[in-house]
Amino acid sequence: MIDRRSFGKVFGAGAAAASLAGLSGLASQPASAATAHGPGPGPDSGGTAPVRGAYTSLGSLKQVDAGVLNIGYAESGPADGPAVILLHGWPYDIHSYVDVAPLLAAEGYRVIVPHLRGHGTTRFLSPRAFRNAQQSVVALDVIALMNALRIEKAVLAGYDWGSRTADIIAAVWPERCKALVSVTGYLITNRDANKQPLPPKAEWAWWYQYYFATERGRLGLEENRHDLARLVWEFNSPTWEFDDATFRRTAASFENPDYVAIVLHNYRWRLGLAKGDPRYDRLERRLAAGPMIGVPTITLDGEDDPFTPAGEGAAYRAKFSGRYAHRTLKGIGHNVPQEAPEAFTAAVVDVDSF
Repeated sequence: MIDRRSFGKVFGAGAAAASLAGLSGLASQPASAATAHGPGPGPDSGGTAPVRGAYTSLGSLKQVDAGVLNIGYAESGPADGPAVILLHGWPYDIHSYVDVAPLLAAEGYRVIVPHLRGHGTTRFLSPRAFRNAQQSVVALDVIALMNALRIEKAVLAGYDWGSRTADIIAAVWPERCKALVSVTGYLITNRDANKQPLPPKAEWAWWYQYYFATERGRLGLEENRHDLARLVWEFNSPTWEFDDATFRRTAASFENPDYVAIVLHNYRWRLGLAKGDPRYDRLERRLAAGPMIGVPTITLDGEDDPFTPAGEGAAYRAKFSGRYAHRTLKGIGHNVPQEAPEAFTAAVVDVDSF
């Protein structure tokens, strides 16, 4: 593995050279183009060809029993490399990391990209299991996956549901999290705080959460899952010109038999409209208190993400007590790893060298 502090400056020749070319200018990006706090890359690669869209597959998936699930996941890179776990959001899947994973594998990382519960090839082991999607159980799924794969500690990186999950592990089980990359910063949920209204523009952006709170919304998600997801993609990432094939590759994951139940429970639980599992009440109380995150962290914001808070990361800066940097990515929306794979990859490598 090359010196990670030089990542983006030096790459060997070979089959991966073309896909890595977009990283060559990242380390020299001016702060005004990419960062709010600390050095780092923006989505623009200094005039070189971008990596985005270079890959269409993460390869054959693996399956492993972990906790209450049989988890489907992609794995790349050397088996003895330092572990990185990449966590997707909704309405997305592991293909958000289709370009990031090979970049990290080329750097010598063991890259694990799991389908979260209710997505892709991940299945509940018991047909009678509660289709629960409260925040704590999704984090526990990742801990169970790490145990099953005998990964003691990993860099965790994610966006949307994946950010929240990675944040929880970093806060509650810091011994399992070497470092953190979190899009939109600190997303651990306090359900009491969620009862308070947001400014109207922000409320409008969350329209689907309120839709899912209704029976009509349940039927709409069941019957129109692909069209609804595509609408959310377009709203969340107004500058991302994805093609039909890119969407279809992800949309296949929505055919999971538990997809509707998991998505609905996640959003209804966050709004206090659905109960969680009482076994996790103590953990949820701890999370509701807003625990600090002390592991090395880089937070990323997509400038064009409708859910990015104002203030260049200031809204959540106080929640991170360890080594920290924040980067705002110009011209990028919500699905940061798929829209800006070079910048996301560089953040992972950089935080690992803090």
